[in-house]
Amino acid sequence: MLSDTLGVHHVSVVAGDPTENRRFYAETLGLRFLLRTVNFEEPFVYHLYYGDERGSPGSVLTFFTYPREDPGRVGKPDITTAALRVPADSMAFWHDRLADRAVTVDRTERFDESVLAFEDPDGTSLELVGVPDDGAAPTDLGEGTDHPRSGGPVPAEHAIRGVRGVSVRSADPYVTASLLDTFGFEIVAERDDAVRYRLPGARESTVDLLTDDAEYGKEGRGSIHHVALTVEDGDRLREWRELLDERGFDVSRVKDRHFFESLYVRDGGGVLFELATERPGLGVAEREPDPGSDLVLPPWLEEDREMIEGQLPPFDDE
Repeated sequence: MLSDTLGVHHVSVVAGDPTENRRFYAETLGLRFLLRTVNFEEPFVYHLYYGDERGSPGSVLTFFTYPREDPGRVGKPDITTAALRVPADSMAFWHDRLADRAVTVDRTERFDESVLAFEDPDGTSLELVGVPDDGAAPTDLGEGTDHPRSGGPVPAEHAIRGVRGVSVRSADPYVTASLLDTFGFEIVAERDDAVRYRLPGARESTVDLLTDDAEYGKEGRGSIHHVALTVEDGDRLREWRELLDERGFDVSRVKDRHFFESLYVRDGGGVLFELATERPGLGVAEREPDPGSDLVLPPWLEEDREMIEGQLPPFDDE
């Protein structure tokens, strides 16, 4: 039997304007803008990464930017919400910070946790979840750093600590529950409209499987495309592929993502998961000055750099 997955690796979202996206996530939320690359399947589309100082697994949000994309429609199957961890005593700070920037915020409680619910400029559903200090520790401070976003626009004591998890709505919750069980998630709480699954271990990543019914949705701007879970290395990733294939899941081949290796699996309920290999980060610590000023391309696209840069939409990194 394979060892369990290690926690959320990253969450990827379909976004609109890349400049507006950077301003919201790097300036309003205070995440580090890690790198600007492209969608390897659609190289004229930006792929933007944010996270802690090193781009550590468990801290990363990524965005495929389509400025002319129509808004998505929430429904099933869908990853409805991405939740981020903040210190429990920072909830008032975040409520005021978002409200001061004209972001509508709904403060609520779920599974005995304080939650701030809001949307980004593209309508992506986000939550800040207040967790105790011992559960809010950064994913990877990095040697010599005081905070995952040291020097950023948000004071260190209030800054986002990483990805807590996601909420999903499946066309077949029982099938999705079976895949979560295969990945090593355990049921830790239930309520009328959701079942909470959690991975044991340091990250304690969560998936809230929503049990209410909904109309079928449509992917578009603001939709959460997939959630990625971490596995130890490439050998383990290939073992996972064999296991998932044997169990009848719709699983891709192993793909070289330049910063990690990964595969995709879509369960019978329609929810898309990715498994991605563990590594210390995305290599951003070694690249100075700010990696956000450079377009990072994998070796197999480097010879087409001039053509790619000429076709990408405007991007203001100032």
